[in-house]
Amino acid sequence: MAPQAAAFLLCSAATRARSNDGAQLRRRVAERALVELHRTAIGRSAEDRAAEHVVREGFRVLWRNVRIGPLEIDLVAKKDDLVIIAEVRSRGAGAFAGPLASVTWTKRKMLLRAARGLWRGRLKKMPDVQRVRIDVIAITSSPDGPPRIEWIRGAVTEDMR
Repeated sequence: MAPQAAAFLLCSAATRARSNDGAQLRRRVAERALVELHRTAIGRSAEDRAAEHVVREGFRVLWRNVRIGPLEIDLVAKKDDLVIIAEVRSRGAGAFAGPLASVTWTKRKMLLRAARGLWRGRLKKMPDVQRVRIDVIAITSSPDGPPRIEWIRGAVTEDMR
């Protein structure tokens, strides 16, 4: 085979390999996007269940998915003079660790920062708000029944540092 023909075949093979790599990369990106979309839908469903649960307990939902700078609060609800800031966590029935295990020290610190920001920006302007509490609502889905909801009241406090 002539050197020019060999160089052409080698170059052509390299182009096909790059093309295949590109297709594989696009496929992986699409798969990740689907997984992320699924995770978002699961999270939204868990937040819906948590909001319904809080309302059944006599609270009124003020805000959902509140952004405080780079931080986000899943659920803010009020009952009388108490405002709760709730972090919603969910896991499937077969998960290795439960939803409460996912509330790390870093997450607690971020919740405290978000709560302070929410107080400064919105809550202290509300004259009927006397108390603010940070709760965690853990939802564990079950394949053969309704999900289990655990509401940990006062789960995060200033003295947890």
